[in-house]
Amino acid sequence: FSSYWFFIQNPNVVLETMAEENETTNVAYDDAAEVDVEADASKDKSRKLRPTGSTHFGDSDFYEEGAEEIGDATWGEVCTTCCVHTPQEWGFIAVGMVVLCFFLYFFLLGLDLLGSSAKVLGGCTAGSLLGDDANPVAALMVGILATVLLQSSSTTTSIVVSLVGAGSVNTSQGIYMIMGANIGTSVTNTIVAMGQMGDGDQLERAFAGATVHDMFNFLTVAVLLPVEVITGYLEELTGAMVKNASVKDGDKWEGPIKKIVAPLGKKIIIANKNVIKGIAKNTTLTCEDFYPVECKGSENYENCGKGKKGLISCDKKTGDCPAFFQDGASEKDDKVSGGVCFFLALVILVVCLVGLVTLLQKMLLGTSTRIIYKATNINGYLAMLVGAGITVLVQSSSITTSTLTPLVGMGVLQLEAMLPLTLGANIGTTVTALLASLVSDKIEALQVALAHLFFNISGIIIWYPIPFMRNIPLNAARQLGKATRIWRGFPLVYILVVFFLIPGILLGVSSVFEQDSKGYTVLGVFLVILIAVCLIYFAYWWKYKDGKTACSDCLAARQRKSKAVTELPSDMDYLKAEIQRLREHTGLPDEENAGKDVEEADEDEEEEVEVQA
Repeated sequence: FSSYWFFIQNPNVVLETMAEENETTNVAYDDAAEVDVEADASKDKSRKLRPTGSTHFGDSDFYEEGAEEIGDATWGEVCTTCCVHTPQEWGFIAVGMVVLCFFLYFFLLGLDLLGSSAKVLGGCTAGSLLGDDANPVAALMVGILATVLLQSSSTTTSIVVSLVGAGSVNTSQGIYMIMGANIGTSVTNTIVAMGQMGDGDQLERAFAGATVHDMFNFLTVAVLLPVEVITGYLEELTGAMVKNASVKDGDKWEGPIKKIVAPLGKKIIIANKNVIKGIAKNTTLTCEDFYPVECKGSENYENCGKGKKGLISCDKKTGDCPAFFQDGASEKDDKVSGGVCFFLALVILVVCLVGLVTLLQKMLLGTSTRIIYKATNINGYLAMLVGAGITVLVQSSSITTSTLTPLVGMGVLQLEAMLPLTLGANIGTTVTALLASLVSDKIEALQVALAHLFFNISGIIIWYPIPFMRNIPLNAARQLGKATRIWRGFPLVYILVVFFLIPGILLGVSSVFEQDSKGYTVLGVFLVILIAVCLIYFAYWWKYKDGKTACSDCLAARQRKSKAVTELPSDMDYLKAEIQRLREHTGLPDEENAGKDVEEADEDEEEEVEVQA
């Protein structure tokens, strides 16, 4: 207002001063621009400036290179890049590997704590879901929701196996639940991909690398679920395989990586799976029936109920109780502890993820993408074996895919290389369940574990060998990755809709048909018709009414709004600096002087009015 008032009072002075200052400023800006361009040209590294045209990590145009543009390197170049270094470089590499192992260990610990705390928070709900007698669609949704709540398909599978062995759930229902567990397990690496929200390029790649697992599982279920309902393909196949089989009771197999990470994790929190299994086997039980936790004497496994009470238990082998264990705890106390541990696990994951990505970027700085992709672009079927082997070692497909997701975000792994590793992880997690079932005394447990294995093998046969079929999950994942470019909040909405909202709706509709009432059956039919009409209309709107563009515009508007709010303080500082510069160059008065001028002008006007009156 003060600047405007001064301009009204002295327009000629302001315009002449601004014209003189603009000439001087333009010359200064031109000189500064030339200096900046020369400085940027000397600092920026680009593939366009290299005779070979190869892209190196750290280049300013690193993310502009497409997969088809990457040249092919020789294995000699790979070996030279990997093994030929100066003593100083070897020293830096050794230090980097030590720090890398440090971050990787605590990243795995974070995943372990995330799974344990999720079991404490959602164990009772998951147990009640798994114990319900459900139709195929409901059983599939139960498998998804239970795995999302427990953050572990291995836990869901082991509970389903025990339920089938105990006769609480029949084999066909167990197979449908395991199909759902296969989908639910991919939520963990999707959460990990959100840790790269700070960089749009990395988020796009990481989210595509995470959701390629989802797309394969969704497509496989879309094909095999109706086949299983109509023919009983998996149940008949595995039933014939275990017809004359014999198994013996024994101890559960534990992978070497779990033996390294678990000791520290068990010092913090131990989820009591016996409570989840107890509620699943006996639907009349609730969480309250397992409380309060009472210790007779000192806090150890023998004195504190031997794992029969509370969602947080003590270590059966050592007898020690974890830090979050509380004598006399109620259900609320344990769930509060689980929530705190869940938050702690997320913090550990984000910190370690940032550390891993930053360190790997530093170590790969200046390395040609031709070399990296030559080293990582192995045969797809060999990559499946690698993924399966890693998963058997860590005993979790979620850990395998979550560890590989940041590498896809960085550009170290191509999406085409991530898919077979993910498929191998799917096979690896079934091998773990298979080994566990081999030491069980129930033949049904072996049948369910084999059904899990052949479900994934059937999916691979359908979607991987033929390039056209393989591109379907790859292209779907790429489109989801591009959606994060439009709006960075898309991954959170994706998780809520795909892993909670849709399964919850379908589970609710399925439960309506199980009430043995004509009224509920009619209501269920109406709901199914309504959902079908909505889906048909959405597909029509998306394809023929320009719905895709409308959604993209809506997401882009949200991203612009979010960006504007984030950048508002810096923009205000910039505007204030520019106004101050304008005042200095034009001689405009500051706010205090301008205020005085306005007051004096008002007084003069009042005096003139009085004189005229």
